[in-house]
Amino acid sequence: MAARETALNVLIAVRKEAAWSNGILKNYIQRDRLSPKDAALATRLCYGVLQNRALLDFYLAQLLTGRLKDLHPVLRDILHLGLYQIYKMDRIPDSAAVNESVQLAKKYCKFPKGAGLVNGVLRNAVRTAGQLKTPEGYAEKYSHPQELIDFLKPYVGKEHLPAMLEANNEIPPLTVQVNLKKTSREALMERLAQEGVDVRTHSVFPQCLVLENTGNIEQLPSFQDGLFYVQDAAAWLSVQCAEIREGDKVLDCCAAPGGKSFAAAICGAGEICSCDIHPHKVELLQKGAERLGFSNIHPQCRDATEFVPQWQDKMDVVIADVPCSGYGIIRKKPDIRYKLPTTMAELPALQAQILENQARYVKPGGTLLYSTCTLAYRENEGVVEAFLQAYPEFQLIKLPLPESIPQTREGMLTLIPGTYDTDGFFICRMRRKE
Repeated sequence: MAARETALNVLIAVRKEAAWSNGILKNYIQRDRLSPKDAALATRLCYGVLQNRALLDFYLAQLLTGRLKDLHPVLRDILHLGLYQIYKMDRIPDSAAVNESVQLAKKYCKFPKGAGLVNGVLRNAVRTAGQLKTPEGYAEKYSHPQELIDFLKPYVGKEHLPAMLEANNEIPPLTVQVNLKKTSREALMERLAQEGVDVRTHSVFPQCLVLENTGNIEQLPSFQDGLFYVQDAAAWLSVQCAEIREGDKVLDCCAAPGGKSFAAAICGAGEICSCDIHPHKVELLQKGAERLGFSNIHPQCRDATEFVPQWQDKMDVVIADVPCSGYGIIRKKPDIRYKLPTTMAELPALQAQILENQARYVKPGGTLLYSTCTLAYRENEGVVEAFLQAYPEFQLIKLPLPESIPQTREGMLTLIPGTYDTDGFFICRMRRKE
């Protein structure tokens, strides 16, 4: 029951504390000292329920004799876990899903009929599998709030919307980047295979590798030797779009966890100033740079909105991957979908403040790269357009993209989940005029 109990505790914490599931899950897995197998199951259960909550409620409403809204929240969490196992996890026997859920109800429900209700509902689910009504609307089918669907639809496009919603509910691939300062792609693939890892090249960006069956990735000898680091293909592509030259002085102003700084180092950058506002993240960035062998990365704890006079007009490349709503990485943080657009309205002002401040560090002829992991126009094109109007000394520059990705707008690209097997991402490249 360990994995299921950990997953339940995470769901309760996410609901009660409005905490992000990925952080709480990592802490609870360590707290409960789960084995790698149980940790994987707890992760799958937790993310699976968060990804399918509306769909599970749609079925649950048909299975209950009473009203869904009258269910105690913990009881609802337990039923969600049980239903997810029955409907979505073929390798778990239905009997195990039912029995383990009943045990959770006995332990966590304060009223005597809770365990009986769980037992009856889940047995009914097993008995009626494939016979219940299926949802017609996207909100229930893909478990995204209708308000979020309505918000994103104009930016994503009607033709891409179902694929994006479906991609948001998939298990995210583990994409890594080769440390070309230490090894080659072919040599790393061979090394990983020797370590028992299933490895393949990315379907669109063959420079990136996708791993499976890694276990605890930090325990792999190849990871400890600094031969690769974890980074999605979209974030990797954004740094390639800056076209960093050998010896360039680079500033990465919102750097944690460090992937863009690491990519810049591999591209041949000279000195790299990697900044973040959180001290513990700066420490992790430093450890990552040391593991990979990048002595030219200099992590610093700085607020990206505060001006540093000694950097003015000094940087060949400034990377501003700013804080955002995260609507492009819902597959990695499934609970982001429940943070509605109305709660994110203040972000463009912060993003503009960071972009304007960081622009002061770009030398004439230098590159300013603006990126986010969201799909919202107001955080992407909206911020850039306002900036260019206020700062005419900057201009959009064409992105160096592979032929498989058409550039629909000069200097800007939005990658939509479900299209190129990447996170959702916005990339904009600007140059300061000589």
